[in-house]
Amino acid sequence: MKRLSLAIAILIAAATPAAAQTFDFGALASEANGTTVGYIIQLFGLLTVLSIAPGLLIMVTSFTRFVIAFSILRAGMGLPTTPANLILISLALFMTFYVMAPTFDRAWNDGMRPLMDNEISEEVAVTRIAEPFRAFMAANVRETDYNLFADLAADRSGVEVSLETADLRVLIPAFMISEIRRGFEIGFLVVLPFLVIDLIVATITMSMGMMMLPPTVVSLPFKILFFVLIDGWNLLVGSLVRSFA
Repeated sequence: MKRLSLAIAILIAAATPAAAQTFDFGALASEANGTTVGYIIQLFGLLTVLSIAPGLLIMVTSFTRFVIAFSILRAGMGLPTTPANLILISLALFMTFYVMAPTFDRAWNDGMRPLMDNEISEEVAVTRIAEPFRAFMAANVRETDYNLFADLAADRSGVEVSLETADLRVLIPAFMISEIRRGFEIGFLVVLPFLVIDLIVATITMSMGMMMLPPTVVSLPFKILFFVLIDGWNLLVGSLVRSFA
């Protein structure tokens, strides 16, 4: 028993100096050079960009116009859940990749690939990657929407900016508003024939005295048949693709 107590006392006495030692964060920070800190900042920035990638896809591409037109089409046909959201979103994504393919290729060849080959710096790469998207937005933004945000920016900063040299903070919101407006314009043209069918069916059912029969129950098969006969998906997708400059 005495030997056990003596051994425990020796272990405690030996562990006391080690426990008193603390981890020196200052020495670690002094050893880290600017390159290490830069890599940490770059990694943090990359994770941030990846986390907001869906929002970037909506803001600077043609996705907004596609998804609005498809959603209005589904509502106009009277099918709130058909096609499913997954199908509409997937179709809008693939059509976005199709329309934006030249922009993506230019951003990759001019900015991303040279950066991965260590031919240019990060600052130059960011400028080259953003330039194709700037050109795409400038070609498709409505002049009225751009002038709105340009005037607001001029009131705040007192600097007039042209469309060719506009900051992304001015160009992106103007482009988003333009896409929302054009999506609703196309949606109106898509819904109008279905509205005519609903009015005709409602008039016929009322004249026949069928007060308790909802007109949408009768008009739904006719709207689906009409959309299939005119090859609606082909016409709609083709018109949407051709609407981009």
